[in-house]
Amino acid sequence: METIGFVGLGAMGSHMAARFLAAGHKVYGTNRTAAKAASLIERGLVFCRSPREVARSAPVIFSMIRDDAALAAIASGPDGILAGLEPGKVWVDMSTVNPGAARLLAERVAGIGATMMSAPVSGSVPAAAQGTLEILVGGDEHAFERVQPLLRELGRRVIRIGANEHALLLKIAINISLAEQMLAFSEGVLLAERGGIDRKLAVEVMAESALGSPMLKARAPLLLEPPHEAWYDLRLMQKDLLLALDAAEALHVPLPGAAVANEIVSVGRRLGYGEQDLAALFEVLAKIARRGEDVRPGPRGASNGPAR
Repeated sequence: METIGFVGLGAMGSHMAARFLAAGHKVYGTNRTAAKAASLIERGLVFCRSPREVARSAPVIFSMIRDDAALAAIASGPDGILAGLEPGKVWVDMSTVNPGAARLLAERVAGIGATMMSAPVSGSVPAAAQGTLEILVGGDEHAFERVQPLLRELGRRVIRIGANEHALLLKIAINISLAEQMLAFSEGVLLAERGGIDRKLAVEVMAESALGSPMLKARAPLLLEPPHEAWYDLRLMQKDLLLALDAAEALHVPLPGAAVANEIVSVGRRLGYGEQDLAALFEVLAKIARRGEDVRPGPRGASNGPAR
């Protein structure tokens, strides 16, 4: 059994830490909101006051946070992970963040004599709970061999892609299709419903047709009954779309579908759907249709309204 550190015990990270605890590992963890760790503490998690304390307590540290700003916050400063790292330790960040920023952070970690791996995941909250994530890993090959058994406790597939930035770029590429598929599926269901076809029937038939990817089959029921807890909310979706658009600009790659999806997500956030699951794109389109007006997004990535 390993001694493991875990920073970021939110919707995804809490399930990951729970799996490590269930497997018998000693887990030291911290979260910005301590109350979210209460159930994990009951199962044996040792709560730490800071990311630095977590990094000092374990040879392998995992993190799972929302975005680049959160990653910078847990990494730097007197209470950050970098302040607690020592030579030989491995930090596995499972967040989806800017590939370039991850590369630079990995270089800082290497300067300490430690190793940073990027391991973004494909899959949402249910997959994290069940340990069926797909994990894309970037970084040092020897460090990968060391942490691979731990990652296999979280995912059904663990694949080393290359350097840190390569794993993140591939994850962002996957998320483009998630947004575009959900948007296209929502368009089709809404068209069918407006033409007099029962929504439930349209969802079932379309999900079982040739276009029914595993993602669509899993999320199709959410168009009928939204989840109480978002699997992957629109704010996170937009963050990933903007990462993709930035990468595409640097690589001179056209992403017309991602650009349109980003515009509709912007509208959804303006209408108050920012914290709802990606499946809420159906409701966003339906609301636009009911209003019968031009609901245009603001500047790229702006919600033009409160994020609930």
